[in-house]
Amino acid sequence: MQYAAAGALTAMWGASLPTLDARLDLGAGRLGAVLMAVAVGALVAMPVAGRLADRWTGRRLLRLTAPGAALALAGPALAGSVELLLVAAAGLGVLLGVLNVALSVQAVAVERAAGRPVMATMHGVWTLGAVAAGGAVTAGLRAGVDGRVLLLLGSLALAAAAVTVAGRALVSPMPPDAVPPPSSPTLPGAVPPPSSPTLPGAVPPPDAATSPVVVVALGLLGGAAFVAEAAATDWAGFHATRVLGADAATGSLAYTLFLAAMTAVRFVGDAARSRLGVARTVRLAGCTATAGFGLVLLAGELPATASARIGCALTGWALSGAGIAVVWPVVTSTLGAAGGPARQLSTVTTISYGGGLVAPAIIGVVASHASLPIALLIPAALTAVIAVASPAALAATTRRHPVLRGARHRIAADNRGRAGRRTCGPAYDAPPARDSVTCQARSCG
Repeated sequence: MQYAAAGALTAMWGASLPTLDARLDLGAGRLGAVLMAVAVGALVAMPVAGRLADRWTGRRLLRLTAPGAALALAGPALAGSVELLLVAAAGLGVLLGVLNVALSVQAVAVERAAGRPVMATMHGVWTLGAVAAGGAVTAGLRAGVDGRVLLLLGSLALAAAAVTVAGRALVSPMPPDAVPPPSSPTLPGAVPPPSSPTLPGAVPPPDAATSPVVVVALGLLGGAAFVAEAAATDWAGFHATRVLGADAATGSLAYTLFLAAMTAVRFVGDAARSRLGVARTVRLAGCTATAGFGLVLLAGELPATASARIGCALTGWALSGAGIAVVWPVVTSTLGAAGGPARQLSTVTTISYGGGLVAPAIIGVVASHASLPIALLIPAALTAVIAVASPAALAATTRRHPVLRGARHRIAADNRGRAGRRTCGPAYDAPPARDSVTCQARSCG
C-alpha cells in the first residue's frame, strides 16, 4: 500500500504539470527551474535519509515521511506565482527524497523476509497506484475539474491513506541473530530462503559490502533508468501539448500509458528475470525502451495528421515504459541480496534518483535553447547505454558474492520429449564459482 500511495503521489505531480504550465504560463525554461527545485530538495535529503534509516530502520522512517510527502503535494496547488511554486517544489522534493530512501530500505527488508524475488512486483504496485492516480487526473481534467482542486483532493486522500497503512502492517527488519543455520539447496528458479547465509534475511559475509566502484556503477545504471522515467513523468505531457498540438487531457494520457505499460511488465518481471537471467532481462529492457523513445522522436517528424503523430508518440511512451520497468527493481534486488548497511543502498538510491531528478531540469534547459525533441535524445541515448553496459555492472556485483552468484537457478525444459528433465544455470549469467551450490538431482527436479 505504501508503494501504491507513493506511485499515486508521483503520478499526480507529473500529470498536473500541463495544468500548472497553463495556469502560470511557465514555458520550458521556468518549468525546468521548478523541476530543478524538486531535484535539489531531494538530493539534499537522501544522504541524510540513509543515516536515519540505519538508526531508525526504514519502517519507522516510512511511517513518519509518507503522510508529510502527501500533504506537500498541496503546496504546488496553492502556489499563485512562479516564486511560490519554486518554494513548494523544493519542499516537495525534500520529502520525496526521504520517502524514496525509506521505500528502498523497507523493500529490501520485505524481500529478505519473503525469501524470494518480489522487488519487481512491489514496484508494479507502485506503478499501479500511479496509473490509477494518472487516470483520475486525466478523467477529472476531461470533466472540467480545476487542476488545483484535483491536487488538493489527492493530497488529502493520500495523506489519510498513508496514516492508515503506516501502522503494524509494515515488515520489521530481521535481526541477524534470528537467522537459522543453512539448510538444503533451494529449488531451481527461486531465491534461497532466509536460512542461506548470504542471501535475503541472512547475516552477510565479511566482504558483503559491495565495493564503492560497483556501488557507483549500480547507481549510474539506476540513474539512467530514472532519467528515462523522469522524461516521461515531466515531459511526456509537455511534448504532446507543445510539440504535437494535443490538449491537456491527452498530454496527461501520454504519461498514463507510460505507467500502464510499466505496471504490466513489472508484475511479470520477477518471473521473466528467473527465466531469462538478469543480464538478458535488462538488455532486452534497454532495447525496448530505446525503440520507444525512437517512436516518440519520430512522431514530431511524421508528414501525417495530428492524430497519427500523437498515436505514434503514445505508442512510443508505452514501449519506453515497458522497457524501463524492471531496471531499477533488478538493481535494488541485486544490491539488497548482497547485504550491507542501509547507507550503501541509500548511496545507490541517491545517485539513481538524483539522475532522474536533475535530468528533467537539464532537458528543460536544452529544450529552451534548442527544442524538446533534441532534448529527448538524452534519455534515448541513456536507454541504449542500459542495454549495452548493464550486464557488466550487475555481473560485477555477483562476482563479489560467489554463493549469491550460484544460488539462483532457472529451469530449461527439454522440448524433445524428456519430460521432467531440467537443467540449472546461474540466473546472473556469470561463470560458475568453484564453491557455488551444486545442482543436485533432487533440487533440480
